[in-house]
Amino acid sequence: MKELEIAKLACYKAGNFLLNLKEKKVNSNDEKDIKLQADLDSEEIICKILMSAFSYPILSEESYKINDKEKKGIYWVVDPLDGSLNYSQDIPLCCISIALYENNNPILGVIYDFYRKEMFSGIVGVGVWLNDKKIVLPDKIKNKRQAVLATGFSSYMNYNKEGLEKFISHIQEFKKVRLFGSAALSLAYVACGRVDAYCEKDIAFWDIAAGVILAKQSQKKVCMVFKDNLGDIYVE
Repeated sequence: MKELEIAKLACYKAGNFLLNLKEKKVNSNDEKDIKLQADLDSEEIICKILMSAFSYPILSEESYKINDKEKKGIYWVVDPLDGSLNYSQDIPLCCISIALYENNNPILGVIYDFYRKEMFSGIVGVGVWLNDKKIVLPDKIKNKRQAVLATGFSSYMNYNKEGLEKFISHIQEFKKVRLFGSAALSLAYVACGRVDAYCEKDIAFWDIAAGVILAKQSQKKVCMVFKDNLGDIYVE
């Protein structure tokens, strides 16, 4: 599929740029969020490649927005650097995420961990791959008490005592909990079986747009709640 190959190419190009970047300039560092110049530069590399190959509009975290009419057609969803804080601190847990949707229905997703050179990709109804090797996982879903949950504290989450207590009550039944600092990478890990489930409160759509495709295609348990016009999603 040409769209998949172009998305992967964009990931490789942006990933190479991010991996070799010497100065990680911080543009803003407000509240729970951080914005890097690297986010913008990575986005520019990705979107130029996508736009040179296709006329589809782009929804991205930084610079590209689309309207409701455009959402009824085919469009890209781009997160040029998921895990910006990790990246700024030289914590090698971050990635690039690109997805293709039509009328809010997923078509394909790509997540690239440029530190480990791991390319996760998936096409709805076809399958999911890690570095071009198809991922096949057992159909059996673990009991919560034996499962490892990936979660996080998003920038949009309510951090007051009541909000945190509700969050803890939701995740405390799992055997172990892991916070990687990247929603996209967490879902890629669900897709390949490194963790068993994912749940995060008030996460942005571009953070999970590609990851949910990969996780669903591998038929693993995925738990998500996120803020977007698409509404809340919870998948058992």
